[in-house]
Amino acid sequence: MKQIGLLVMLLVFTPRCYGQAWEQLAVAVAEKLIDLWQLGEFQLLGHKCNYSVTPKIRRLELYFQGSMWCPGWTLIRGEALTRSRSGVIGDTTQDFVRKAFIAGLITEQEAQAWLTT
Repeated sequence: MKQIGLLVMLLVFTPRCYGQAWEQLAVAVAEKLIDLWQLGEFQLLGHKCNYSVTPKIRRLELYFQGSMWCPGWTLIRGEALTRSRSGVIGDTTQDFVRKAFIAGLITEQEAQAWLTT
């Protein structure tokens, strides 16, 4: 997070006369920011599911909001908010599985396979 803040400060306070260097820095920052968003799909218990990850700033700290859903199977939506970009999809999937189990869509055995990994 500190690196992003430093890069933003450089973009704001760097004189425009540096032209090409400034443009390269702006492109590098934009690419890093774009990489924070993520969309994808995977199979969950034989159903095609989608997920999204969105960065959020809370109290000047970077968090990741995850969401997953399985169109054509259920309206249940798994959600999670965490500081871990690599862990947000797992947390989101576990939330979805807990909700699907409570709704009676999956068995306890199927839920445990996803909740213990």
